[in-house]
Order: sequence, then C-alpha cells, then structure tokens
Amino acid sequence: MARPLRILIADDHAVVRDGLKQLLADRYANAIFGEAANTQQALDKLDSADWDVMLLDLTMPGRGGLDVLAQARNIQPRTKILVLTMHPADQYAVRVLKAGAVGYLTKESASDEVVAAIEKVLHGGRYVTAALAEKLISDLSDGKKPHEHLSDREFQVLRMIATGKSVKEMGAELSLSVKTISTYRTRLFEKLKFKSNADAVRYVLVERLLD
Repeated sequence: MARPLRILIADDHAVVRDGLKQLLADRYANAIFGEAANTQQALDKLDSADWDVMLLDLTMPGRGGLDVLAQARNIQPRTKILVLTMHPADQYAVRVLKAGAVGYLTKESASDEVVAAIEKVLHGGRYVTAALAEKLISDLSDGKKPHEHLSDREFQVLRMIATGKSVKEMGAELSLSVKTISTYRTRLFEKLKFKSNADAVRYVLVERLLD
C-alpha cells in the first residue's frame, strides 16, 4: 500500500489554508497535511518531516519568499514547491522558477487548476500557465523589462523603497547590514538609471510591482 501523500501548506491566512486543505482532501483522501503561518514555521516543518509537495505563499511574516524558497530547497531538495501567491506572474514567476520552484499559481487560479498543478509536479513536470509560458519564451530573446535585469535582492530592495521603508528597516527585515542594503540600492539605481527614491516609487507604480 502506497504511503499517504504529504502536503505542506504555507500561508499566513487561516482561511486560505483551510480552503486548500478541503479542496485537496477531496482529491487525495488519505493525504496528510501540514500548516505554516509564517516563514519560520514553514522552514521548521520542512526540517522536521518529509513532504511531497509544498504550497508556498511569497508574502508571509518573516523572511522574504525568495529567501524561504532558497532555504527550503537546501533543507528538502526532493520536495516539490509550488508557489501560490497574490502576485501576478510577470512580477515573480521567472525568479521563483529559477530559484527552484516547480510551478507558479496566483490565488485567482481555479480549484481544478491547483489540483492539475499538483498532479503535474508529482509526475516530474513543471506547471506554468499559458501566459507565463509565453513570457518565458519572450525572455529567451531577452525581451525583458529593465527591472527584470535586477538580482533577486535588488528587486526586493526596489519594492521596499517603494513602500517607504528606510535602509535600516530593510536591513532588519532582510537580516542584512545597512551598508549591504545601501550597496544594493546603489546597484539598482545604476541599472535603472534612477536619481532618487521618487524615481523608484514612480517606476514601481507604473510597472505595478506592488500589486
């Protein structure tokens, strides 16, 4: 008899976790579920048990989603990590796939799409929507927007600048020194040809990078 499927759901909203459990319990009757409401809980759960699939929200309390993804891959490289987030695919999808996720879904996805994504990754595939597939093809010809040339950390700092966070606040949230944050800020300003934080805020709003 095959062992039960083990699914870890990492999301800071209880209603989302409950909804996903109900949806997936209907499809996988004997599944065992784990829950995490913040990034540290997610990493602790990964460290304490084996999981077949992890549904990961990118914006939970604690470290940034990209950082958690990298750590999760180190803790349990065999776990299939599906990102399920409110952020549109054009903001994060390429980054999370490069970081080791096997699929990207938005919270607007239909229930059957979530199940289809899990089925595909369990059979060794990757799950991307048709729109995301087109973007990946476009990126092969380097048809990228300016911010897509930023490193993951530079991109995080850009978004934080747009929310009005100080260099000290960014450093505390990312567990980095003020000097390191300032270096990332300088680099992204050079790459995007910004002269002030106002330029960064304007760019983020135009590109809808905080949606």
